[in-house]
Amino acid sequence: MAMKYSETVMEHFRNPRNVGEIPDADGIGEVGNPQCGDIMTFYIKVKDDKLDDVKFQTFGCGAAIAVSSMISEMAKGKPLDDAVAISNKAVAEALGGLPTNKMHCSNLGADALRAAIQSYRDKVAANLAEPPRVKVEPETDHDHEAEAVCHCPYCDLENPSDAPYCTSCGKPLDTH
Repeated sequence: MAMKYSETVMEHFRNPRNVGEIPDADGIGEVGNPQCGDIMTFYIKVKDDKLDDVKFQTFGCGAAIAVSSMISEMAKGKPLDDAVAISNKAVAEALGGLPTNKMHCSNLGADALRAAIQSYRDKVAANLAEPPRVKVEPETDHDHEAEAVCHCPYCDLENPSDAPYCTSCGKPLDTH
């Protein structure tokens, strides 16, 4: 039996926090996985070596959106070294767990935040006016090539990747 998404995941999916772009960001980090279609970009503002603001833009499944939202909340206000240390396990736990086939989303989100912080540090070290956009290639410790299905964010059942609605619960799918 597949694991259903927790209420916390669904809340962050339906009402994501800190969505958007920071036009004058101090750091920009992007991670994308072309096999599964998830792309996350994090924007940060830094004040007194702390994350003063964190925003994100995510194109992906419900879990990817929920992970981005949770990470933005977990990171905001933290010193940079503490934010860099946010682990994928901590994100998944804060969300009340993720199905095994969606754990990679927590890796992508943590990687994107770390890339934004690296972008800020590179900007400061090189005394640049604009932060470089740091892109990270995700680890490939999961097998997306074999994943030709979409998982419903409401009931977590598998559906064909091009299905507009869940074949089980009938809710609309964010296909990618």
